[in-house]
Amino acid sequence: MEISELIEKLALIVALFGVTLGIAAYATYFERKVAAWFQDRIGPDRAGPFGILQPLADGGKLFFKEDFIPANAEKWLFIMGPGIAMFTALMTGSVIPWSTDLELFGQTVALQVADINIGILFIMGFLSIGVYGIMIGGWASNNKFSLFGAIRASSQMISYELAMGICVITIVMMSGSLSLRDIVNTQHGMNWNVFYQPLAFVIFFICSLAETNRAPFDLAECESELIGGYHTEYGSMKMGFYLFAEYVSLFTSSAVISVLFFGGFNFPGMDNFDGNTLAILGVVAMFTKTFFFIFVFMWIRWTIPRFRFDQLMHLGWKSLIPISIINMLITGLVIAFNEGWFK
Repeated sequence: MEISELIEKLALIVALFGVTLGIAAYATYFERKVAAWFQDRIGPDRAGPFGILQPLADGGKLFFKEDFIPANAEKWLFIMGPGIAMFTALMTGSVIPWSTDLELFGQTVALQVADINIGILFIMGFLSIGVYGIMIGGWASNNKFSLFGAIRASSQMISYELAMGICVITIVMMSGSLSLRDIVNTQHGMNWNVFYQPLAFVIFFICSLAETNRAPFDLAECESELIGGYHTEYGSMKMGFYLFAEYVSLFTSSAVISVLFFGGFNFPGMDNFDGNTLAILGVVAMFTKTFFFIFVFMWIRWTIPRFRFDQLMHLGWKSLIPISIINMLITGLVIAFNEGWFK
């Protein structure tokens, strides 16, 4: 790799890292504002104008809180748990294409950190590894309530990954590629996958709620039963990493939904633009779709009551997985018929 390419990639990594952390930080602010809107109250309004400095105040509070490790905890695993959760949440954004190529100073800059030909498998793989951060943290705490929360989280994430993976297979069958950029390119203009796979979209969206431990599937952090769930024994920025990882996952999950089902950076009338104008409008389209789904995630949290755990497992294993398998089989038959396999 040439020096210029290395600098370009490092700049993209730093920019993506900064944008992801910034959006995750202010997602906590908008979460509280959305909750206040739904509950007819004000929300944060003291730290800065309209409370916009509240995420900085929360971050400072976490940094300066006392950091402790329980006496009987597994020290190194206790420290590793939040790090694994944060690392896996951040890595998923590295293969997401944010727009078309940008021309800067005579160089073509791809607005994607890594365009690998198995991009969607990369994301699914890191989602699977993310389970270890939660399970290790809950077990290493040497707290039974933390362990219960970790077991709940890992079981629901594993269960819903199956239905999610089957939905991804239908998109791969339609696009003929595992590359996220190829999947976006097959949805040029308004030829979005959601019009052909509405059922897969609904299932994938529900699974994303469970994967990110968001309400109504936040049984891993059910305060009325488990105090704080798998991070009960954590304080300071170790707990902050767990909380932050959830909002990073919220952002990346919304971006993945936009890429797989809503055309990613594609938008109506995009053929009327080219060059840097098209790239900038593509970024605007991609982030608009992503922010819309972040809002929908928050909307659902403050609207639908929490499931019981048996209902959670029943929905995943007895409803979503069979429906997604049937949808995949029908998709395969339709594709085979259209390509003339039965002639």
